[in-house]
Amino acid sequence: MNRFVLPLAGFAALVVVLAVGIKHSPDVGTIKSPLIGRPVPQFSLPSLTDAQHSVSSSALKGRWSLVNVWGTWCVGCREEHPVLLEISKQKQVAFVGLNWKDDDAQALGWLAELGNPYDVIGADRDGRVAIDWGVYAAPETFLVDPQGIIVQKQIGPMTREAWERDFLPHLKSAGS
Repeated sequence: MNRFVLPLAGFAALVVVLAVGIKHSPDVGTIKSPLIGRPVPQFSLPSLTDAQHSVSSSALKGRWSLVNVWGTWCVGCREEHPVLLEISKQKQVAFVGLNWKDDDAQALGWLAELGNPYDVIGADRDGRVAIDWGVYAAPETFLVDPQGIIVQKQIGPMTREAWERDFLPHLKSAGS
């Protein structure tokens, strides 16, 4: 019995140390993107709304941009949609949509029904561009500065609180 006491006590001490560290971490519940502080991945996609044009990474330079990855099959995307419409009306950022692994007709129907917050929308039909952006679940939203650097990422539905707390300060500090 004594041979189990020492390993058990060591395991219990390790659990306590880890629990205290996690509880006091300032980033509890936050998943940091390795892309923060890096240039946007290079891409070019056909436009969902205009067959004559494409949407590319070069469009993300020279102004603040909000890149939102969404799909009609995504419950969280429907949840965040009214917030995106509200943000787009403020005209503080260029609004870029990446329609991820979706049917074009369904996506266009969704926008006709719910409204279109996007200035441009790239159709990422096979999901390759989203992979380059590190997306693993929609919705995800990125804030890109005028130099084409990713400065913020939201995993999950955008909320008014997340916009005001995590995104808007970047724009205000830059004088936008």
